Amino acid sequence: MSEALIETERRDRVCVLRINRPHVHNALNAQLLTQLGATIDELASDGVTRAVVITGAGSKAFSAGADLEALSVMDVPEAHAFLQAGQQALRQLEHSGIPVIAAVNGVALGGGFELALACDFALLSENASLGLPETRLGLIPGFGGTQRLLRAVGPAVARYLMLTGRRVDAWRAHQLGLSVLPPTVPDELLPTAVSLAEEISRNGPQACRFVLQAVREGQDAPVETGLALEAALAAMAVGGPEPDEGIAAFLGRRAANFEREPKAKEPYIRREPK
Repeated sequence: MSEALIETERRDRVCVLRINRPHVHNALNAQLLTQLGATIDELASDGVTRAVVITGAGSKAFSAGADLEALSVMDVPEAHAFLQAGQQALRQLEHSGIPVIAAVNGVALGGGFELALACDFALLSENASLGLPETRLGLIPGFGGTQRLLRAVGPAVARYLMLTGRRVDAWRAHQLGLSVLPPTVPDELLPTAVSLAEEISRNGPQACRFVLQAVREGQDAPVETGLALEAALAAMAVGGPEPDEGIAAFLGRRAANFEREPKAKEPYIRREPK
């Protein structure tokens, strides 16, 4: 049987994807990247998955980057095709329509860091370290790192990290805004990421998709364009089925259940408390 490069673990409406090449520190090869993109597409369209957590097998590495052994024997056209395939897989993740959390458990270097940057946000264990060390090898990032790191930390820090090839530890990465919560002890990383994914999964799935679309498309657009997109998406949310359940749950002081079949819309009448 062929190696399962991506292990999938279902936890109700959350799916954990585990990069499964621990013998090479979860290095990313062409087959793995293709499988990752296909898996993300499948989860985004299965009608069940509300959030995804990506992590690495073992405790040492989220991913140490592209498979250098494979890269070293490529000519220019082969390298270009490989890098384009990597970019395509990360774009599939970035535009999947479901929230994707990176749980970085160890080193995330080169393509591994680029993968984390393509996720909606990251959580780090205390033993995590991140970097784009390609210039030390006479290379440059090729899976989108030059563009996503620029947008994440600004041009000066991005240039510093890529030109020096230095790593940042988990706490410095958190200070730079590369993780949304303080680093956790390694054993708590995945439970924390899954718990956060479960929290997201209980919110309106259409509303979450609209938030992702507004942020992803608006981040590189003029503010007027972003505001127009926000107004259009917000109006679609108002006219959709989810507010019926969300508002009813809020007024009834209960948790919303967005699994329910949407009912026909009825006029919303605000009732003053007696």
